[in-house]
Amino acid sequence: MVTRQSYDQELADLRQALLNMGKAVDRAIDEAVISLAQQDNELARKVMDSDDEIDQMEIDIEDKCMVLIARQQPLARDLRIIGTGLKITTDLERMGDHAYDIAKIALAMNKQSLIKPLVDIPRMAQMAQKMLKDSLEAYTTLDITLAEQVCLNDDEVDNIYYQVFRELLTYMMEDPTTISQATELIFVARYLERIADHATNIAEWTVYLVTGQRRRKK
Repeated sequence: MVTRQSYDQELADLRQALLNMGKAVDRAIDEAVISLAQQDNELARKVMDSDDEIDQMEIDIEDKCMVLIARQQPLARDLRIIGTGLKITTDLERMGDHAYDIAKIALAMNKQSLIKPLVDIPRMAQMAQKMLKDSLEAYTTLDITLAEQVCLNDDEVDNIYYQVFRELLTYMMEDPTTISQATELIFVARYLERIADHATNIAEWTVYLVTGQRRRKK
């Protein structure tokens, strides 16, 4: 029979596995944007190769959660802990997919001259990465106030995305030769906006973990 102490250790191991996955995703996002800004094809390939590792982390965490549910038949709060872990790992895996997508675009652009200096896109990436780190910190410490702040920060990332979209659309209308690259950069901005959305999801799941109530969507 599994003691409460060993069960608590398994839950702590689950939390640590999620944090390790979060670090891998954060690194992938960072390197993907750097590969784009610095037109570093080797770094872009590294990010794309790392996606398999992130996918395997998701599988391992899902397996861990399924074993805990099957063996322990958890109730109430313990079940929320495990269920939240399943939800968070899905959001992290999708963030990893978006990092892969950004690196793929960086590789496809193949050292083309940029139509404009990359300022807003790296800024979006920094904000999205901070949201990811804060959401995981909120999850680890059960800090609802920090989780709510992550949710509020999502609006700012959305605003920058729309600004980038409008600016690149203007480039395309004024100079058709920029259409291909501008479209790719719009996709990059969109992927970063989605990464911020997934960080918000993690924060919302943290609120649910602590309170048992789902945060209302705007």
